[in-house]
Amino acid sequence: MSAANLSSCESNPTNRKKVVILGSGPNRIGQGIEFDYTCVHAAFAFKENGIEAIMVNCNPETVSTDYDTSDRLYFEPLTAEDTIELIKKEMSNGELLGVNVQFGGQTPLGLAKFLQDENIPIIGTSPDMIDLAEDRDRFKQLLQKLELNQPQNYIAYSSKQVVEQVAEIGFPVVVRPSYVLGGRGMAIVYDEAYLMKYLAEYSDVFETGPLLLDKFLTDAVEIDVDALCDGEEVFVAGIMQHVEEAGIHSGDSACSIPPYSLDDEILAEIKKATVKLALALNVKGLMNVQYAVKDNVVYVLEVNPRASRTVPFVAKATGIPVAKIASLLMVGKKLSDFKLVEKKLNYYSVKEVVFPFARFSHADTILGPEMKSTGEVMGIDVSFPLAFAKAQVAAGVKLPSEGLAFISVKDSDKKYLPELSRKLIKIGFKIVATRGTAKFLAENNIAVTIVNKITEDKPHVVDMLENREINLVINTTEGAQATKDSFSIRRTSLMKGITYTTTMSGARALVDALEEYKALNCQFEVRALQDLNK
Repeated sequence: MSAANLSSCESNPTNRKKVVILGSGPNRIGQGIEFDYTCVHAAFAFKENGIEAIMVNCNPETVSTDYDTSDRLYFEPLTAEDTIELIKKEMSNGELLGVNVQFGGQTPLGLAKFLQDENIPIIGTSPDMIDLAEDRDRFKQLLQKLELNQPQNYIAYSSKQVVEQVAEIGFPVVVRPSYVLGGRGMAIVYDEAYLMKYLAEYSDVFETGPLLLDKFLTDAVEIDVDALCDGEEVFVAGIMQHVEEAGIHSGDSACSIPPYSLDDEILAEIKKATVKLALALNVKGLMNVQYAVKDNVVYVLEVNPRASRTVPFVAKATGIPVAKIASLLMVGKKLSDFKLVEKKLNYYSVKEVVFPFARFSHADTILGPEMKSTGEVMGIDVSFPLAFAKAQVAAGVKLPSEGLAFISVKDSDKKYLPELSRKLIKIGFKIVATRGTAKFLAENNIAVTIVNKITEDKPHVVDMLENREINLVINTTEGAQATKDSFSIRRTSLMKGITYTTTMSGARALVDALEEYKALNCQFEVRALQDLNK
């Protein structure tokens, strides 16, 4: 093993207490730059407070491996053998306060047990509490004890159990392997045929662990919460409302701080539940909770007593250095030391994601529980629609103000179409739709022109897209056959640079954004961040 001291100035490790920070290793979808951000801010926080920051990471493209980020860098693989050896070397020369395993995603968390077995101290929330939050049985018992709601769920250890338990839960159901990151292997299953196909495709999953089954909450609003805790007090740093409905991976969903459509009563309940969870898990540092709200009932979906991918967004949207504060809480500081005050924001911050679909010829733009995005951007303005519009522009989306809007949506989304279509017509669009959607619109007195599906005679909708006759596409679908039939609509829209959306919640947010943007004569007003807080 080679240990390189890449600090810009030599430091004497015997004179200072030290903390080892484990990074996320090679970047990949679902585990990458967001964790690099938290690791870097942890290093800065420790250094600013006289604690030696020692980074372990092996990706040359991360900021955490820059020569001046930490006091010392080990450019080594994040394996148990390498990590334990270098940490023991550090322990032999100076006082090690502990190892931070909570800022680098799943990779360092997977090393926690090996470190414990070697009596290496770990700072922050205990690995046992982190495991409790990830272990379905233990977590279920905790939620019952705290009297918090959870979607109906089961654990299946065989394909036979999956079939039996899905029959009890009922479709649709969310199926996922245990202990995954980035939603790998997750799916929303709507019928038995797709369930059988899923089990055949993932037949070897039971070799590494069980399958987790959850009742899918149709049309629920998903919420992300990041909180800080010192084991005694809790500060809710940010509540984010997802634009896309529950079922879309949190890493692929646009989201807003503050929430744009939830009432104060629901927000108060979410805060109360967050405090309960943080104290019950004895969190020291950061915690992320994912909730779903359906019919005014709040459900806990998932708890991560560690840094999450939302931390950079929360920090930038609120001005609170979340990762730095969490790092110091992990080494014994108290929340009261930071004098944090909850304030009502008078502006909206919207995070939007960036996808690599255009680089892959067969990629479908439909979003689901498995993460596909590779980046994110942010828009800020005094209203949610304008902040959302700015985020779209930052993500490379065009904001059309007139032309033809093509609409083809699944039956459950049609109830939103009359209001949506009237707004589009008011903005300056003319509506074209496939027969089923067009029939529904005509019955609601919406002017609409029928266009053929790709499975019907030419010219059909894809021909119009190829000729760039359409400026906006709203296409939602469910079921394997319908998704397959409409693939070319989404793919052609992507490759021709035509603005499109594949969720109804995203379509409603986009149309509201277009409406306000058009009212400003398609010109954004630029504001200084400092002015927004006045």
